[in-house]
Parts: sequence; C-alpha cells; structure tokens
Amino acid sequence: MRRIAAEEITRAVRELCIEANRELPPSLEKLVRESREGESDKTAKAVLGDLCANLDAAREMGIPICQDTGMAVVFAQVGQEAYIEGDFEAAVHEGVRQGYVQGLLRCSVVGDPLRRGNTNDNTPAVLHTRLVPGDQVELTVAPKGFGSENMSRLRMLTPAAGVEAVVDFVVETVCTAGANPCPPVVLGVGIGGDFELCAYLAKKALCRDVGQRHPDPYYAGLEAEMLEAVNRTGVGPQGFGGDVTALAVNIEAYPTHIAGLPVAVNVGCHVTRHKSVIL
Repeated sequence: MRRIAAEEITRAVRELCIEANRELPPSLEKLVRESREGESDKTAKAVLGDLCANLDAAREMGIPICQDTGMAVVFAQVGQEAYIEGDFEAAVHEGVRQGYVQGLLRCSVVGDPLRRGNTNDNTPAVLHTRLVPGDQVELTVAPKGFGSENMSRLRMLTPAAGVEAVVDFVVETVCTAGANPCPPVVLGVGIGGDFELCAYLAKKALCRDVGQRHPDPYYAGLEAEMLEAVNRTGVGPQGFGGDVTALAVNIEAYPTHIAGLPVAVNVGCHVTRHKSVIL
C-alpha cells in the first residue's frame, strides 16, 4: 500500500489548472499551425494566423490562451493500492480553488444552476473518479469553456438508424453550432453505453491526444470519415467560411443495449485544453 497525502493531490491539481489554461497540448497546437498553412481561403487563413498569434502571446506573457478559463473537469484514475491520506474529493476542489484564485484565472462557476451566485473560486469542479490497478494516481484537468460546451448535444438513436445517422448527427451538431464554439473545433464523440455514460465518453474523448487515433481500425476510419464530413460543411475558422472547420474527431465507444444507439457530441473549441500528471 502506497500512501499519498491529500496535500499532494491539491498541489498537483493547482498546477494542472494553471498550466492547462496557459498552453495547448503540443499536438493540438501543431494542428492549429498546420491548418493555417493548408487553408486555401484568404479570410480563413488570416483568422488562423490570429489564433496562432494569440497562442504565442499567451506563452510570452504567461497568461491564459482564452479569457474563458472554463469549468474545471477533473478525471482521476486512482490505483487500488494507493491510500489517500485525507479527503480526496476535498483535496481536488481545494486544488481547483488555489489554481484559479492564485493563478488569476477567471472564476465562472455559480453555486446553483437557477439561483446563480458566483462561488468566486471556480469550485466545485466536475470530478470523475475511477479505480484502476496499481498504486499510482493519474490526474487530468480539462478546463471546459461554455461557448463550446453549450453547443454539445446528445441523441438517443435507434439501432436501425445505423452509422450514417451517427455521422449525420455529428455534422448537424457542427452546422447548428456555427461560429458559437470558436471553430476550428475538436469533437469528442461518445457512442454506446446509456444516456449518461454516452455523454461521459464524449467528454473523455476530448482528453485524448489529437495525434492518437482510435486503436480499433474501424473507429479510426470513422473518425477520419467524420472529420472529412465536418470540414466539407465550410463553416470554417470562427464561422467565416473555409476549409478547416474541425481539427480532429475523437471517438470513444462502449457496449450498449440491443434497443439503443446513444450518441453524444461534446464540442471543444480550438483551445481544447487538458493536462495530466501521474503521482
């Protein structure tokens, strides 16, 4: 049994909140820059140039890459042989509080969905905890802005709808979103499970490195097909038209009921942020 102090969890989450908001994952930044080189539309190319300049400025000045520093989504894989000394969930929320307050990040969380009232420290976080073999704890912080989150959708299809309906739903989601999620977007697509697991899969998919395709060749091919279909829409960077509407499509799938075909699309903006650490 390996002991990990709750304070260590707090420190890690604090740093992840700050770092994730200041720098894109390298593979995603590479896609943003490459998309500018490959864009044929003059206006779209200029917009992508502005996005690249924004990334440079954020790195130079040590400030967030987007003013919406999001709601903190935390994925925790906790080894069954790890013993957390203290309150694990409280430690995560405290890490978010410290990260957003001390890191001078915008606090956007309200304490009640209807009565509102800003909590002033961006807590509570959305926490997903999973027990796994081993004695390590892997933490991923994914700050999620709501310009893109609000454009996300879920549909309970019937099995008879087939793969064509799944692709059509993804494309329809992007077209309906238009400029709202600050394209070019990254799409997390969850397929299978049930109502709530499907949405979780879509969010989890956004945390996969955009340089990694699905390990199953069938779904890797479907990711490529969806990306091509979305980019044919011509929505383009920031909705001004162009070749690049999406930078990547990541799919996560799970077994489902014989009567169901749940599909969720979690839309991520061009700064789909996440950072991980293993303790």
